[in-house]
Amino acid sequence: MKPSESNPRFRQDVPQEMARLDHRDLRDDEFWRAIPAYAQLSRDEFNDYRFQSRNCVTSLRKLQQVIGEKMDPAFYRDVEEGIVRSTMSLRISPYLISLIDWENPYDDPLRIQFLPLGSQMREDHPELRLDSLAEQDDSPVPGLTHRYRDRALFLALDTCPVYCRFCTRSYAVGLDTEDVEKVHFGALTDRWQEVFTYVESRPELEDLVISGGDVANLKAEHIEHIGMRLLDIEHVQRMRFASKAPAIMPQKLITDRAWTDALIRVVEEGRVRGKEVSLHTHFNHPVEITEITRGALEPLVQRGVIIRNQTVLQRRVNDTPNTMQLLVQRLGWLGVKPYYVFVHDMVRGVEDLRTSLQTAIKLEKQVRGLTSGFNTPNFVLDTMGGGGKRNVHAFEVYDRNNGIAVYASPAVRPGDLFFYFDPIDELSPEAQDRWRDPIHRASMLEDAMQRARDCE
Repeated sequence: MKPSESNPRFRQDVPQEMARLDHRDLRDDEFWRAIPAYAQLSRDEFNDYRFQSRNCVTSLRKLQQVIGEKMDPAFYRDVEEGIVRSTMSLRISPYLISLIDWENPYDDPLRIQFLPLGSQMREDHPELRLDSLAEQDDSPVPGLTHRYRDRALFLALDTCPVYCRFCTRSYAVGLDTEDVEKVHFGALTDRWQEVFTYVESRPELEDLVISGGDVANLKAEHIEHIGMRLLDIEHVQRMRFASKAPAIMPQKLITDRAWTDALIRVVEEGRVRGKEVSLHTHFNHPVEITEITRGALEPLVQRGVIIRNQTVLQRRVNDTPNTMQLLVQRLGWLGVKPYYVFVHDMVRGVEDLRTSLQTAIKLEKQVRGLTSGFNTPNFVLDTMGGGGKRNVHAFEVYDRNNGIAVYASPAVRPGDLFFYFDPIDELSPEAQDRWRDPIHRASMLEDAMQRARDCE
């Protein structure tokens, strides 16, 4: 007798949604051949990181040369306007260009992240600041942010293989733009020595994030130099190398073996010393993950490298339950631990990408329980003004009508309160009118802050 016949409490069958395996279905065709400029490239030629790096799209003219007549003049004019208004330099890898759906680029999640269109940009929130997280305010030496008691952020350089429209560090990363003169942190060993000296002088520092920029743009010997130097500091127990390369140029890990081997040597030396060295990466959408991605990450996974992912929540990119669930499952399938989903920071020029806080709260409920707890990301918000990361649910006050949230951060800045603001274009017409009125605006902010103080 079958279990279901002997005991009706047993399910007759597994619900169809539980049997879905599409997160394992990774693209493995020669998709780049659909792009005129790449049509004749073999798999080996396309997967050479040197080709990827040297042939990034860095201007409208280059985009037109690569895409050609696949797009009409009106689209290119839209791109031109977007580039002029953007705070980030344009730099998009052939890998990403090839994954964009050029039949519908206006709604494509990769185009939205990397190629600005003037027609889709929105006016910045009036409370926005260029360095919205106030990283420079907590910088004791150039290129180091020491905000949390036991950990610090080491900005080893200020360049990346690809530039994201939504970069939190648009005040420093990439080339100067028409609107922004950047604060630059070059990959200089003399500057790094200042960082090492400071870390040595602060015994409470146990955890270092090595970022930038992107450590994929460091030479192999630089990866090893930084890693081994920090391992030599007795009180440093953990370090995280941060790179978006697995998501936007996985060829770097496949064909630059010297770089990958240097990272693995630091990880293994850390293990011998009882210290944890990990790789943190940044996938935002399931379509970024292909069989090329698997080939890039597999050698690291096989050598026991801990890989964690930090996603940025973005409107029309990953703000639906199906997309976020698929991303989480696909990452887990490749051995990457979904770590954080960040509510989009308040960054200049990308108001069209930000979602409301309520969107993050709803998505967290949809993702929770999908897979194991250790493979479930925490949905967090990095508060404006330097309060650090807070769970999205941990607000003191959230005025959804006016899009104003207030957070406390007792472990980082005890006694202080910090704002976050929903995009104004997602509010009601009445609320939008209140934001346009300076008197109403000041009153709303003071009211939210007072209500938060009353909660303490």
